[in-house]
Amino acid sequence: MKKFIVFLIIVLIGFGVYFLITGDKSSENGTGGEQKSSESVPAALKTFDVSGENFSFSLKEIRVKKGDKVRINFTSAGGFHDWAIDEFNAKTDRVENGGKVSVEFTADKAGTFEYYCSVGQHRQNGMKGQLIVE
Repeated sequence: MKKFIVFLIIVLIGFGVYFLITGDKSSENGTGGEQKSSESVPAALKTFDVSGENFSFSLKEIRVKKGDKVRINFTSAGGFHDWAIDEFNAKTDRVENGGKVSVEFTADKAGTFEYYCSVGQHRQNGMKGQLIVE
């Protein structure tokens, strides 16, 4: 029995020395638990090439995940157009045939949202599509 108690004391002293040498890293950052990085994970960048002509977009549907950063590379394939989505306050400049512009935004709301061309009656004439944020 004495040998067991001596063995247990040696093991406990060993653990104590180990923690003194290595230090408790979780208590140094004040969390008292698992360390957390102060940097957040960057959102995924999803890039879509969209062209517009009278009165349609090349993509009728765009799907992304909530939190994704979205880049729309818009090209006018014929006529004077733009690309807009109200819920994310994102809109390209208007461009003539062959013009290219881009817009970036973060899809921070889940749901289905309509994007459209804001020139004249283009939206009412069917120049629209859906952004689905899952």
